[in-house]
Amino acid sequence: MTTMSVPDRSLQQRMEALQNANEIRTYRANLKRDIKAGRADVVNLLINPPDELETMHIFDLMMAVPKLGRVKVNKLLSKCRISPSKTVGGMSERQRNELVLLLGRR
Repeated sequence: MTTMSVPDRSLQQRMEALQNANEIRTYRANLKRDIKAGRADVVNLLINPPDELETMHIFDLMMAVPKLGRVKVNKLLSKCRISPSKTVGGMSERQRNELVLLLGRR
C-alpha cells in the first residue's frame, strides 16, 4: 500500500494561498449581496462567469437570487438536470443554456 504525501509548502506559499482564498470568499460574498439587491444579474454571470466563480457551487449562487429559496432552486436545477453540488465552471453548455433560458422566463 502506498501513501501519498501532501507537497511541502513554505510559509510564504501557505500565506499566499490563504490570502487568495480570502479574496475569493470576499468577492463571492459581495457578489451575492449585489445579486440579492438587484445590482448584478445572475444570467450574465452564468453566461460569462468570472474566474472567482468557477469553483462556486451553482446551488449557492442560485440561492442569492431574489424570490428563489431552497425548494425553487432545487426544482429549477433538477429540471435542468444539474446537481446542486455542480460548480459554475463545471456546467456543460447544455446545462448553462437551459438554466439561463429558465431564469430569463422568471
